Amino acid sequence: MKRVLLKYLPTLLVILSCGMASAQKNESPNIVIMLVDNLGWGELGCYGGGNLRGAETPQLDQLSSEGIRFQNFNVEPQCTPSRSALMTGRHPIRSGTTKVVWGILYGMTQWEVTLPELLSENGYSTGMFGKWHLGDTKGRFPTDQGFDEWYGIANTTDESVYTSHYQYDSELLKQPFIVEATKGQTPKQIKPYNIETRRTIDSELTEKTISFMTRSVKNRNPFLAFVPFTQPHLPTFPHPDFEGKTGNGHYADVLAEIDYRSGQILKAIDDLGIKENTIVLWLSDNGPEEIEGHHGTSGYWRGNYFTALEGSLRVPAMMRWPGKIPAGKVTNEIIHMVDILPTMASLVGAETPQDRIIDGVDQTDFLLGRQEHSNREGFPIFNGDEMFAYKWKNWKMHLIELNSMFGAPAKLNMPHLYNLIEDPKEMYTIDQIDISGSWVFPIMFEKIVNFQKTLIEEPPIQLGTPDPYVPMEK
Repeated sequence: MKRVLLKYLPTLLVILSCGMASAQKNESPNIVIMLVDNLGWGELGCYGGGNLRGAETPQLDQLSSEGIRFQNFNVEPQCTPSRSALMTGRHPIRSGTTKVVWGILYGMTQWEVTLPELLSENGYSTGMFGKWHLGDTKGRFPTDQGFDEWYGIANTTDESVYTSHYQYDSELLKQPFIVEATKGQTPKQIKPYNIETRRTIDSELTEKTISFMTRSVKNRNPFLAFVPFTQPHLPTFPHPDFEGKTGNGHYADVLAEIDYRSGQILKAIDDLGIKENTIVLWLSDNGPEEIEGHHGTSGYWRGNYFTALEGSLRVPAMMRWPGKIPAGKVTNEIIHMVDILPTMASLVGAETPQDRIIDGVDQTDFLLGRQEHSNREGFPIFNGDEMFAYKWKNWKMHLIELNSMFGAPAKLNMPHLYNLIEDPKEMYTIDQIDISGSWVFPIMFEKIVNFQKTLIEEPPIQLGTPDPYVPMEK
């Protein structure tokens, strides 16, 4: 009997090894999403920045070569709307998350279904380490919206400078804190969020992320690690270890730190032996800051966040999944932040909600190289509660003009139309030069009308709506 077993042992080992390989291939992929805060399109080396901005970005340049680099990845004009779009796959006008606000109830209602909730239902561990900005009250923290654990800040990094401001009154405005929480628990205050801890928080987020990934791998759980870094949002101050590192000022030092922190997480993925089965998405939530001393650059485009200009909407973004997403691909196909939820759901075999409008489209076939073009041709651009513009293919039509976050929006009597190939900085409106683009107007307006019809079909949640929210019956 032993001789028979020994005779067939090589064959048995091949069968077993094939079975194990097959099982590994069929494992649910891990997902790591690194989201930086207000990094312009023109900052990284792979986008034409790098040493031109005073700091090399070798880690992120390498990441861009290992997967797909997007040249036309679009977000929302402000922080809260972009993060809402990522979490829900819905335009923020639907979710009551259209703008950054202070002093009132805000954020996503419990009715919204988030990416971590979808993944949790499919056996994923979910951890978030960084800035939330989607609610700072009970029921609206990350650990109320699908994350198993969270370390970071609830609101904007602006808060880190409050206590150092002239005549700061702690009686009227409480000291902001870095907090920590697990699902079902009230967030615990860990340390004040001030200028000192603002400098060190991204190093802590990196350490927490690596710890979470390590624990998940040890427990053999697929995981979602969402890492919304706080840099380079103002105040753009580097970690003490990076102070003066580049010799080119604080912004360059911070750019070098962003590259380094991202590289630490990428190295941890390698060290854990999970690179082949981990989807990495790296991107910015908005275009660059405009406040002098903390400002960035949108590179080839024009404009800063809080506007509908390309510099506000187009952000650096890259995605890697070895052996699945073709390496070294660069694309100008339109992708939008709302596409992340349905695409990730498709990649892991999760079901997207069927009882509400999902604006995102599944980009799986495009990302995996099965088709040449994106499944998206355009999208409406809201800034707050108003539609400022519509983007379709290489055309942009502005309904409301705003060239600076400090300016006053001006409703246009005649929309301004730009060809983004011929005029990437949106400086020469075609309808004022000639009528060669007039054929685009009826197409654009039809798309706008069709979108507005969906807001009647499913009335938007209003900003400040409390829980529990129950949608109107259709």
